[in-house]
Amino acid sequence: MTTATFGTNAVDWEERINFDRLRSERLAKLKAELAASDLGAVLAFDFANIRYMSATHIGTWAMDKLIRFSLLTRHSDPIVWDFGSAAKHHQLYNPWLNTTTAEADADPHAPHHGAVKPRLESGARAGISTLRGAFSPDAGIAEGVAKKIKRELEKFGLQNEPLGVDLIELPILFALQAEGITVVDGQQVFLGARTVKTGDEIALLSHAASMVDAAYESLYEFLRPGVRENEAVGLVSKVLYDLGSEYVEGVNAISGERCSPHPHVYSDRLIRPGDPAFFDILHSYQGYRTCYYRTFAVGSASNAQHDAYRIAREYMDRAIALVRPGATTADIVSVWPTAQEFGFPDEEAAFALQYGHGVGLSIWEKPIFSRLISLDHPEVLKEGMVFALETYWPSKDGMGAARIEEELVVTATGCEVITKFPAEDLLVAGQRYYSVGGPLPLLRNPQSHLNTAAGRGEPA
Repeated sequence: MTTATFGTNAVDWEERINFDRLRSERLAKLKAELAASDLGAVLAFDFANIRYMSATHIGTWAMDKLIRFSLLTRHSDPIVWDFGSAAKHHQLYNPWLNTTTAEADADPHAPHHGAVKPRLESGARAGISTLRGAFSPDAGIAEGVAKKIKRELEKFGLQNEPLGVDLIELPILFALQAEGITVVDGQQVFLGARTVKTGDEIALLSHAASMVDAAYESLYEFLRPGVRENEAVGLVSKVLYDLGSEYVEGVNAISGERCSPHPHVYSDRLIRPGDPAFFDILHSYQGYRTCYYRTFAVGSASNAQHDAYRIAREYMDRAIALVRPGATTADIVSVWPTAQEFGFPDEEAAFALQYGHGVGLSIWEKPIFSRLISLDHPEVLKEGMVFALETYWPSKDGMGAARIEEELVVTATGCEVITKFPAEDLLVAGQRYYSVGGPLPLLRNPQSHLNTAAGRGEPA
C-alpha cells in the first residue's frame, strides 16, 4: 500500500502504477465476493462497476445512459456488451477480455459448482440496452438483452441461480423475469469488493488528490472581490484538465450568503470583500475520484466566520484522531454534533453536512459515516479503506459557514491524510489592503464603526 504519487508517464527505471496488476487484483476481489455470495452471476449497468469488473471505458459522456452492460459468472471471465465500434476497439486493445472462459460440462441445469471445461470466446461483444427508453418498446431491445444474458447463464449451468444486478431499467428487469431469471440486488457484491482498495488504487487516489492540491493553489491566487463563482469553476476545471484529469465531475463553488444553508450548486454570484467561500472539487484520474472541500475568506474574515471554521476544524480533527483498523463508523460520528446543535430538526434534514463516504471509482462508496445510520448500523474500518470525512458549521452571524473535507487512507496503525492543501486554520485569499496606519487586519468585522468615539474606545 502506497500513497506516493508519480508522474503520468510510464518509465523503466521506477515502479509506478502497475495497470496489469490493478486489473487482475480488482477482478480477483470481485470474483471472491461473488464466490462468497449466494449468486450465480452479477450483471452491471453502473459505469463504475463495469470499469471495475472489465477495465473498459468509452468516455464519461456514457455514464448516465445505462447503455452498456457487463456480466461476470462463477465460471467465466467478464463479458462486456458495448456499442459495436467500441466492442471492436475492446477486441483489438483490451487483450484481457480475450481470455479463456469456462463452459459447463454437465447437465445445463447442474448447480453452479458443477464440472466445467474451458472454451475460448471473446469477452467484448456488440450489444446495447434501451437508451433509457429512447428505443421504441416494440423494437424488442430489452428482450434482446435478456436473451443475451440467459444464453450465458445457460451455457454455464447458472440459469436457475439468482442473478445480482446493480441498477436496471424496468423493461430490462421485466424481460429478464420473463425469461425465468431470478433478479436480486447485486450492488452489495460490487461495493463489497470495492470497499478495501488495492495498492495501485490507493496510489491513483493519491495522485487524483494531488491534482486538486494544485487546483486549490491556483484558486487561492485567483480569488478576489469581483470574480464570480462560475469563473472559479472554469479555472479549476482548466487546471485539472491540463494536469491530465479524465473528468471534472463538479466544482461546488459557494460564497457569501449562499454558504448557509448550503445549496450544493455554484452560481454566477460576485464575490465581495470579506466573503466566506467554500469549494468542493470532484474529478477523476484514471477513473479514481476526489471529493475535497476547502474554505477561504476573501480579503478578510469576520470573527463569526473564524469561529465557525475553528469549530468545523475541531470536529474534523476529533474524527481523524479516531481512525484506525477496528474502529467503527459509529465511533467517528459519535464525536460529531447532532443535527439540532447546528440548526436542523433531525439527522435526515442535516444529512451530508457532518458526513463521511468511501472514495474510489465513484464517490459515496462504502463505508458511510452519518449519525442518520452509523450509530445503529456501524461498519468496521479496515486497513486499505479510503474515505472522505466532511464537517460543516454555520457562522453565528447567519451569513457564512465553514466546510472542510479530508480524504484518508486507513493504515495499519491509524490513517494518512492524502488531501494536502492547508486547512488547519482559515486561509484569507485575495488582495491585502493598506491604510495610512498600515495593513488592514485580516480578522475584521464587515460593519466598521471605528471612526466614532465609541469605536475608538473614548468615554462618552
